Amino acid sequence: MNFFITYGTVEFLQHLKEQHPEEKLYLLHKEGDQGCLLHETTGETIFKEGHNYEVLDYVGSIADGKYVVMNNIAVTDEGRPLFESRFNQRARLIEKEPGFAAIRVLRPLSNDTYIILTAWEEEKAFTDWQASQAYNQAHKKRGTSEGVDKQPAIFLRPSYVTSYHVIH
Repeated sequence: MNFFITYGTVEFLQHLKEQHPEEKLYLLHKEGDQGCLLHETTGETIFKEGHNYEVLDYVGSIADGKYVVMNNIAVTDEGRPLFESRFNQRARLIEKEPGFAAIRVLRPLSNDTYIILTAWEEEKAFTDWQASQAYNQAHKKRGTSEGVDKQPAIFLRPSYVTSYHVIH
């Protein structure tokens, strides 16, 4: 599966979405008029500009969520196999959390930044997960010699998180 992301004003992206009702498009927004349009497809994208990804792992439907969190992680070319291996071996506990809607592990095709995208029924479900035992279990190696975060040679720069609300 292919995954594409483009950014712009909510008004512009809404117009683009309306022009392609046959496509699987998800419109997201954050403060102000900042928007993000996601395109999930087995084919080519409708976007003229944007970022291209291959979906490595997925569960659920983004359409079932109202709140989306994207963990953006820049990985070196040499670090990609290790990084992907760690995600292939993930505990898969997040899928059982109340309010969980979807996850996408996205491999970049046109840049160096992987995205771990999760969708939630509401923002509170995400913050509840962060305080849960499942979160602690999924991140138990963080900060230890076995944790991927302690292997800085595979990361190009610090990761960052972006969050959005879904416009249905």
